[in-house]
This record gives sequence, C-alpha cells and structure tokens, in this order.
Amino acid sequence: MSAAPPPLPLVWTPPRGAKPPTHLADLTIEQVGAAVVAAGHPSYRAEQLSRHYFHAGVDQELTAVPRVAREALREQFLPPLLTEVHERVADRGTTRKTLWRAFDGTLIESVLMRYPDRATICVSSQAGCGMACPFCATGQGGLNRNLSAGEIVDQVVRAAKSMRAGDLPGGPGRLSNVVFMGMGEPLANYNRVLTAIRRMLAPTPNGLGMSARGITVSTVGLVPAIHRLTDEGLALTLAVSLHAPDDELRDTLVPVNTRWPVREVLDAAWRYADVTGRRVSIEYALIRDVNDSEQRADQLGALLAGRLTHVNVIPLNPTPGSKWDASSPRAQSLFVDAVRAHGVAITVRDTRGREIDGACGQLAASVTATAPRSETALALDLAATGPTA
Repeated sequence: MSAAPPPLPLVWTPPRGAKPPTHLADLTIEQVGAAVVAAGHPSYRAEQLSRHYFHAGVDQELTAVPRVAREALREQFLPPLLTEVHERVADRGTTRKTLWRAFDGTLIESVLMRYPDRATICVSSQAGCGMACPFCATGQGGLNRNLSAGEIVDQVVRAAKSMRAGDLPGGPGRLSNVVFMGMGEPLANYNRVLTAIRRMLAPTPNGLGMSARGITVSTVGLVPAIHRLTDEGLALTLAVSLHAPDDELRDTLVPVNTRWPVREVLDAAWRYADVTGRRVSIEYALIRDVNDSEQRADQLGALLAGRLTHVNVIPLNPTPGSKWDASSPRAQSLFVDAVRAHGVAITVRDTRGREIDGACGQLAASVTATAPRSETALALDLAATGPTA
C-alpha cells in the first residue's frame, strides 16, 4: 500500500465576509458539552439540545428544557441557519428541490429524492463553485463562499424530518443516503464537510446515526484532499468527476486538471479504494462530439480495468450559455459497450427532476420574478444507484 504524498495547499480561497452564527452542529460533541457548561447551564442540556435538533419534529417545542431557559439556549446553540425560499417538485412529488436563503442572503439548494427502497438528499457544501467546469451552471457562476458545517447539516436534518413526517408520497420514512453533489466542491471546504459528516454519522442523540456507506463525497480531483480523506478512517463512497480519460481534453472540461492530472487523480482514488475497501464511483458526463467517442471509451476502460470502481455515465443536460449537448443514443450505447469490453462495471442513469431544472450540471441557485430557478448537479443520477457496494 502506497504512502500518502506530503499535503499540498488547496489554492481556492473563498471571499471573506460575515460568518454564519455558530450552531451546535458546527461543534464536536465534546465542544457542545463544554460550551453549554461555560454558558452557565447544566451539562445534560447538551444532550437535550442535540436530541431536539436532530430528532424532534419540525415545529416541536423544546419541552425538555424549562421555559425560562429555552430562549437563551436556542439563541446560543440553535440559531436559525436556513430559511426556505420555495420548493419545486417533480416525479409525482417524489423529487423535491428546495431553495434556501442563509443569514447573509446567500442562496443554496438541496434536493430530496424518494425511491421505493431508500431516500437520498443531495446537499450543497458551498454557495457556488470555484472549479469553473464550463458545462456546469454552478461552475460558470463562480464561488460565493463556503457553507458552515451547521448549514450543511441543516439541509440533511430538514430532509430527515420531512421523511419522518411523511411529507413525500409514500408516508413516513427514513433518510438513508446523503450525496455531496449539490453546489460546490466538497473537498475545497474540507474541514466543515468532515465536521458535518461526523454529525451525520454520530448515533442518537448527538447525530443522525447514518451509515458511512450511505454518504457519498464527490470531487473533481483535489488530490491532497483525497489522500486526507483516505486517512480519516471513514468508509464513505468517493465519487470522482472525471469526464475525460486524457489530460488534453480534461484540462478544458475540468480546469483543475492542469494542477492534478488524470493519472494523479486516479492514483489517489485507487489508494482510497485500497485503504477503505470501498468501490470508487467514476462520474462521466457524456457530451456530444466532445468526450463520447469509442476511442475515448477505450482509453477510459483501459485506465479503469481491474480496479475497484464503477462508472456512472450521465447524459449531459443543457445549461444556459453552454454550447454543448447530450450525446446521441447510438453514441452513448457504443461508448458504454466499449468501456464494458474492458470488464469495467458501467451504467447509464436516468435523470430525475429535469422538468424542474433539477438535473445533471444545472445547479445555479437564483430567484427570478416568474420562474424561480435552483438547479442540482450530478447527484440526481448517482443517487439513482443508491450507495455503491
């Protein structure tokens, strides 16, 4: 097993501005306990607050705490983080996209998708994205700021409570999967994303008690951060947005490739698979006459052959200002066959939420006078597979 190379600094720094209010979800379990005591409350209030936040109903009162202390505790540890702006639904109500406004007016979105055997939330980790992939509406809009751990967790907690309340067709249920494939590059907001994930994994009452296998972290290929994630000891699913098997094309489709080329990205991914035992998902948005040739399919298959991996082919959805379109059904079929000929597992995913602009690569959270738009990235298609085994 190869050792991790020395860490390199990530080069994208979000604009500085006012910080979101500190929420108990921004803190470790130990930090919450210490902060509660430091604020003059009994230590057991920490558990009561966590149980209320993660597991109470949406509008349920904080009844475990004496009325005289509720306002102070809410202000100190449960400040409001996200305000719902609007919802849009698709797929007979089983796909629900929510646009949220943060304390500073920042807009983000999440998408809750219910399937017969599971429910998945696609979350944003940044407002906007600094990776500048030209076929993605989020990347075209640039980066506004990182989200706090609390803002990330709040998207998931709201979805979990909606499932328990039976807000989506099918009655009450359980949120089983989280995919970090909404707005932003999760590994460019590493510390906050990992803090959020640890809260999702923490058992009751201090978290949501989710399985690491049900959480997918997507990246365009920030190699030092992939190595860092490998060493966390968490059996998460890693998804690499590759989109091209060669550096010449990937430099254009995924500009970060000029810093960490294909071979370095895949080497980091294979180390992740070796250490965690988890199959790496390779995301490949198929673009007409750009990356869909049989030659590139053969290159991709040769790169991945014999590895613990699975390819998710995602037909490109058009975005405003983009010159690219989805591949033809014939080109898609030939591409899939050519990759599969190398013994590589590969599937094509149907896109959920297309009629509400909630499909692959279309995320660009905004509000207009006539038709509010807030779009989701590659997660809708990956989510259709459930957790990678």
